[in-house]
Amino acid sequence: MSTMYLVLFGILIGSALTQFYLVAGFVSCLRKWKKPLLVDTACPQATVILCLRGGDPFLTRCIRGLMAQDYPNYDVLYMVDHAEDPAMSILNQTLAECAFDRFRIDFLASPLNTCSLKCSGLVQAIESLPASTKIVAFLDADTIPHASWLRELCTALEPNNVGAATGNRWYRPTKPSQGSLIRYLWNAAAIVQMYWYRIAWGGTLAIKLDSIRRAGILESWRKAYAEDCMVHSALAKIGEHVVFVPSLMMINREDCTVSAFQSWVKRQLLSARLYHPFWSLVVAHGISSAVVLLWGCLLCVAAAVQGDFRGAVGVFFALFAFHTFLSCLLPSMERAVFEIAKERGDDDAWPCKPNFFAVLWIGWLTQWVYTWALLGCLFLKRFNWRGIEYKVDGPFDIKMLGYRPYQSEPKTLESHSI
Repeated sequence: MSTMYLVLFGILIGSALTQFYLVAGFVSCLRKWKKPLLVDTACPQATVILCLRGGDPFLTRCIRGLMAQDYPNYDVLYMVDHAEDPAMSILNQTLAECAFDRFRIDFLASPLNTCSLKCSGLVQAIESLPASTKIVAFLDADTIPHASWLRELCTALEPNNVGAATGNRWYRPTKPSQGSLIRYLWNAAAIVQMYWYRIAWGGTLAIKLDSIRRAGILESWRKAYAEDCMVHSALAKIGEHVVFVPSLMMINREDCTVSAFQSWVKRQLLSARLYHPFWSLVVAHGISSAVVLLWGCLLCVAAAVQGDFRGAVGVFFALFAFHTFLSCLLPSMERAVFEIAKERGDDDAWPCKPNFFAVLWIGWLTQWVYTWALLGCLFLKRFNWRGIEYKVDGPFDIKMLGYRPYQSEPKTLESHSI
């Protein structure tokens, strides 16, 4: 039994040191976020594309942010799923309030049944862009862009070997629900992996239009489920890469239930499973973490049953210390993101910020909820995304099983994800 204790302790110490190194590197990047931005005369022509299906709870703020960019040469293309989509009433009302006329509203003309509706919309949107467009930027309807959002993206694209620039999200839900806090903690861990693996995030992403064409990205999107995870591999083929822009850590205040998190995180993982070269490492990390913790728990119980109470206590405190150590890494990330958000004037209030003991409990629960979702993603063949059923037979063998306009769901919390 003593040998097993030593092996477990060694694994926990090694894992803790590895996590510390990865988090420290990410936090160091976040703390170096201030960089000179492009002057007006150096800003290339850009188009921001926002695909809409359904009335997201923060859509109004998203549109207002797009209309208030300090970028001199840009326009906005709203690619709406259907003329009767619930997003249209929000869009029309918000646009009428803004003194901005460099926008266009298009509707998805002929949804492709070989890809997701979002990829279909992006293909149609990009094919309609004028030749003067140099940079294409994307965001999700739950992203609230600050005034320099587009300028920061385009500044990161200035080097010749950079084909895409991306940010990432940080959750600060308005309600302290279990699902919201699980997503908050899972995302805090996930963005560290995304940083090191150079996984792009479609919620804030800009790509050079020339790079899209040379890398054949449009052809891939015609047969794909998600637009962002494949960007890394596609650009690598033409000698370009994706850069992370630390100043573009975007605050998301949507709430979430546990069941909604399960379906949401499976879709996030599915994108990596289908398109990112480091998917095997993501799986190995997730499953091995769960196996080690489960082994530790079983070892603790076995020691107690055999009367080895000293060993049982030792294993228990080793697991507790390991989990506590990982939880202690979170505040450094939180402070770094807080400084970025504070500088650009984001609302700092977070009424449901969990205390340390809540983080310990929710963190432990998150590990098992995430492991269950990860195992489910490994065998996922069908999924529903905003009312549309899709079948997955391969990375570029996606089938949309029938189309219908978005149907509004019963009204829930104002800030609840849809």
